[in-house]
Amino acid sequence: MNQHKPVIGISCGDLNGIGIELIIKTFSDNRILEHCTPVIFASNKAINFYRKSIPEVNLNYQSTKDFSKINHKQVNLFNCWEEEVAITPGQLTETGGKYAVLSLQTAVAALKQEQIDGLVTAPIHKKNIQSAEFSFTGHTPYLKTMFGVNDVVMMLCADNFRVALVTEHVPVGEVAKHITKEKIVSKLQIIHQSLQKDFGIDKPRIAVLGLNPHAGDEGLIGSEEETIIKPAIKEAKNNNMLVIGPYSADAFFARRSFDKFDAVLAMYHDQGLIPFKTLAVGEGVNYTAGLPAVRTSPDHGVAFDIAGKNKADTSSFIASIFECIDIINRRKGYAESRINPLRKMTQAILANAKDEIIEEG
Repeated sequence: MNQHKPVIGISCGDLNGIGIELIIKTFSDNRILEHCTPVIFASNKAINFYRKSIPEVNLNYQSTKDFSKINHKQVNLFNCWEEEVAITPGQLTETGGKYAVLSLQTAVAALKQEQIDGLVTAPIHKKNIQSAEFSFTGHTPYLKTMFGVNDVVMMLCADNFRVALVTEHVPVGEVAKHITKEKIVSKLQIIHQSLQKDFGIDKPRIAVLGLNPHAGDEGLIGSEEETIIKPAIKEAKNNNMLVIGPYSADAFFARRSFDKFDAVLAMYHDQGLIPFKTLAVGEGVNYTAGLPAVRTSPDHGVAFDIAGKNKADTSSFIASIFECIDIINRRKGYAESRINPLRKMTQAILANAKDEIIEEG
């Protein structure tokens, strides 16, 4: 494996969604090969099907079934299947989900075996991926199970704006029963470690949102803040984490309070993702914190309404690739600084000197 340039695996997502269009548009620009070696997990026939709807773009790649023959100067396509598959853009079909899962399973196996350095997943649809062999609500719980970790965190990132979730794909009516002190503390520990290891932040500042309107108004609008969230924050502080809250979610985002923090922990999906997607303007990245390997994805879904129409915007997908590369490199730097503390001290001295020059200037 090339030691200088990370090998990034790309799962193709739902065959009838925008995943393959994003892949073709993104990797037709050869400049991306300066930063990584891409390995697309799909089939020649699936790529060629979508090529026809994007005539102005020319994707050059080499096809392989052997990781030892990956070409670091080219885009690589790892053929996961050879058979003819019915592709019907914009349609929710059993076939679209079946081959999305096959691509994902092949890519995750390669990630576990360290044949690739990181994984970017194109969007899948929650409904048609379900089968006797695959009963997960999405990528995040599947990756948690495959890597055998106790917990992971779904974290949305856009530059220094990061929103993490306590609960993910849970019906709103069931959210409250999934909010426990233990779960919040677990998520905070993962976020804290990830900010240090994956994002290079020595002393992370984490904000925690309340569950109820006005963060419960001292118990007038729900008791979860007093009985669950505040005790969790206290425990995190006792474990030397800089955690503050609970904040009223509406005021927190309206006042841009997130600018003062390295990450925000929201209690449920829409509480965190509506403001994130509104403010991140199409360049958000979904990152799975807490895994031994690096996985990112765009912050949008399969977009059946525009599939096969050459309308897909690659911004979030490209951001996911570069975030994946950056996290891999930051993890290496973190590991080296742990082995060689002198290097870390030197980096800190240089950073302080730079700050002083900026202040004096």
